[in-house]
Amino acid sequence: MNSGLRAAIAGVGAYVPAKVLTNADFERMVDTSDEWITKRTGIKERHIAEEGESTVSMAIEASRRACKNAGIEPGELDMIACATITPDTLCPSSACYIQQGLGAPEAAVFDLSAACSGFVYCLAIARRFIEAGQFKNCLVIGAETISRFTDYEDRGSCILFGDGAGAVVLKPTEDDAKGIRYTVMHADGKGWDYIWIPAGGSKLPASQQTVEQRLHYLKMRGRDVYKFAIEKMQWLLEDCMKACDLTPDDVDLVVPHQVNIRILKSATEKLKFPMEKVYVNIDRYGNTSAASIPIALDEAVRSGRIGPGSTVLLIAFGAGLTWAGAVVKL
Repeated sequence: MNSGLRAAIAGVGAYVPAKVLTNADFERMVDTSDEWITKRTGIKERHIAEEGESTVSMAIEASRRACKNAGIEPGELDMIACATITPDTLCPSSACYIQQGLGAPEAAVFDLSAACSGFVYCLAIARRFIEAGQFKNCLVIGAETISRFTDYEDRGSCILFGDGAGAVVLKPTEDDAKGIRYTVMHADGKGWDYIWIPAGGSKLPASQQTVEQRLHYLKMRGRDVYKFAIEKMQWLLEDCMKACDLTPDDVDLVVPHQVNIRILKSATEKLKFPMEKVYVNIDRYGNTSAASIPIALDEAVRSGRIGPGSTVLLIAFGAGLTWAGAVVKL
């Protein structure tokens, strides 16, 4: 390993569909209200893929923007890692289609399935390839079309999810003041049924019965997910700061997985971490799974909330159960 190299974020990009579902729309679809949704989740609207849009098409657009902001052509990419649980096809990977769409011949490509933690998982993997000197330009994507796996008859879960994609380009740097300083990844498979899609895999392939029983839609144990997310957000905040000898004063922004405003507020209150340093856009996008952190990161950069020299914590937790964190110096 070339110990002098660090992986630095050179460019960010994001894409969300134009179509929007508001809480008022859900009032007409299921037994719910804007007040109930807002109070329990913080969500007001979410973007939904239209006909012709998919995980791959959104990822390609987000990636083009990230490459442009990084000052590179897609053909210069050495690796493409796509975090998604909603691929266009089971085989080949979405990353293969993205490579073809971008025009990045011979770049190493793969998909990674870690649900809402997937983007941070991919970031940690790409970081190591760059530090080892194997790759120079790595594209890391989080992209999801959750709406295609959402049961719009389930009032408890259908209100939560939106679609979109975000991407970053990582490049090597020898500047000690820049780059990814720390990453951490964990999982607990005992919680596999907290959030899952029962059918569509090799264990329970598609059949008339699985379709009739609505087993191709995402299922959630809401209360268990709530407790898990609060616990892991607290743990990740503490772990990332301790590993890099940081205090809340040293952190410019926390960009968490956008899961639920009550979860974010509860976790930060228990740690006495200032909520004003936590980036929140769940009100406008809902839960976009692996795409939520890169979409929020792109928005924070474009709005000037963070920039060169900023210390940013990325915090994710999701189905699996998985959780992951990263400390990044922009």
